[in-house]
Amino acid sequence: MLPVDIARLVRASWVLAREGVINALPLPEPRPFVVSVALLLAGAIRRRGAASRAERLSIAFSRLGPSYVKLGQFLATRPDLVGAALATDLAELQDAMPDFGLAGARAVIDESFGPEAARLFPELGGPIAAASIAQVHKAAVTDRDGRRDMAVKVLRPGIDRRIASDLAGFYLAARLIERLAPRVRRLRPVAVVDTLARSLTLEMDLRLEAAALSEMAQNTANDEDFRVPTVDWRRTSRSVLTMEWVDGIKLSDIAAIRAAGHDLPKLAATLLQSFLRHALRDGFFHADMHQGNLFVDSAGRIIAVDFGIVGRLGPRERRFLAEILHGFITRNYRRVAEVHFEAGYVPPEQELETFAQALRAVGEPLHGIPASEIAMSRLLNQLFETTELFAMQTRPELILLQKTMVVVEGVARSLDPDLDMWKVSEPVVTSWITRNLGPIGRIETAVSAAGDLLALAPRLPRLFDAIETIAARTERSDESRRRSLAPPLWIGALSLAVIAAASLGWL
Repeated sequence: MLPVDIARLVRASWVLAREGVINALPLPEPRPFVVSVALLLAGAIRRRGAASRAERLSIAFSRLGPSYVKLGQFLATRPDLVGAALATDLAELQDAMPDFGLAGARAVIDESFGPEAARLFPELGGPIAAASIAQVHKAAVTDRDGRRDMAVKVLRPGIDRRIASDLAGFYLAARLIERLAPRVRRLRPVAVVDTLARSLTLEMDLRLEAAALSEMAQNTANDEDFRVPTVDWRRTSRSVLTMEWVDGIKLSDIAAIRAAGHDLPKLAATLLQSFLRHALRDGFFHADMHQGNLFVDSAGRIIAVDFGIVGRLGPRERRFLAEILHGFITRNYRRVAEVHFEAGYVPPEQELETFAQALRAVGEPLHGIPASEIAMSRLLNQLFETTELFAMQTRPELILLQKTMVVVEGVARSLDPDLDMWKVSEPVVTSWITRNLGPIGRIETAVSAAGDLLALAPRLPRLFDAIETIAARTERSDESRRRSLAPPLWIGALSLAVIAAASLGWL
C-alpha cells in the first residue's frame, strides 16, 4: 500500500507545484536543505500566468478531486498552519464538482431503500447542486400530511473508497513534514489530518448530518429569528438525507433581500448573535456558515442548511470563549490572560503579565476606530502570532470556532458594512457570563457537584470494603508493612470525604 500512497503523493505534489501552491506555503526559517531544494524544483515547474493565487488554488484542488477540495477548505480554517493570507484565498475555494446525474442518484436511493424506494421517492428532479461529497435534488412526496416539496441529498457513489485512499497519502505527507520540519511539530500536522479524517468520516454518513439538524432544531426551538429544516427520518439513510425544502432568499443575494423589505442591519446582528448563542448557550454550532448555506424567509428568520460540519464546545471552552470576548470588550486584558493560564492553553512557565501585555497590543488598536474598520480576521491573525510567541499548543476545537467566527463576520458585514462587532456581541456574552458565572451559575454548579457525589455515594461502601480487604491481607502477610500502608489508605479515604464536602459547600 505504501508505494501506491507515495505515487499519489508524488502526483499531488506535481499538481500543487505546477499551480504554485507549494511556493505559497509559509514555511518557517531556517529551512532544512531538502525543503529548500524542493521549493527550488517547485518554482522551476510552476505555471506562469496572470491567474490570482486563489484561482490557482481552486484549479489545483479541483484537479486532485473531492478529498483535496475538502483538504483545502479545512486548511482555510487553519491560518496558524498556512498563514492568514493563504487561508483567506483557500476560503474562496468552492465545493462544486460535476454532478453524477439523476440515474446515479436513483441507483444510490434504490440501494438504500430497496423495494420501497419508488414509493418513498415518486417524483425526483435532476441535480440542482453538486459538491465533493454529495449532490442535492428537489423531490415531491405525498403522505398523510399531503403533498410536500423536499430536498434530497445523495452521497456520491464510491466516495468513501476515494477518501480513504487520499487520507493515507495525507498521513504520509504529515509524517514527512513532522520529520523534516521540527519547528512545525508544535502545530501537530498528524493531529490535523486526524481532525480532517474525523470530519470526513462524519460527512460520509448522512444520518449524522440529520442528527445534527435535529439537535440544532431542538436547541433553537424557542428562538424567534433562527431555524433549520426538519428532517424526514423515514426517507433518510447513510447515503440519503431528506429534509424540508427551504423557501427563502440566499444571504448572498443582497439586492433580493433589500427588495423583499428586510432590515439588513438587523439580519446582520441576528446572524452574529445567533452564532454566539449557539456556541455559548448550547456548545453546539454550525461550522460552515457561508452565504450559500444561509437563507432568510418571508418572516425575516435566518434558515441554516448543510450541517455536514459542526463544532462542539465543552463547559470549559465555553467559559474560555465568553471571558475572552468579554475581556476584549471591557479591555480587561489581565483577565483574558488569566483565563488562558487557567485553561492550560499557555504553558505555566510563561509570564502572566507579559502575556497580558501582548494581548493589550492586540486589543487596544480595536478601540476608538470606526466599526467598519474592525476585522475579526485581523484580530485572530494577531492572536495566532501571539500564541506562537508564547508556545501555546494548537486547540482544534477553538480553531474551528475562530474560523467560523471569521466567516460569520464576513457574511454579516456583507449585510451591514458598519456592523459593530463588539456592540452586537456584548448582550449575548454578558448575558451568558451573568447567567453562568454569577450566583445562579454557582448554585447550579454546586447542585451538579452534589449530584455527582450522590452518584458516587453507593460506591463508597465498596471502596471502604476494598480498603479493609487490602489492610487485612497486609496484616496477615506482614505486620510491619500493614502499619506503614494502612494510614495512607485511610488518609486517602478521608481525602475523598473532604473533597466531597468541599464540593457541596460544607467546608
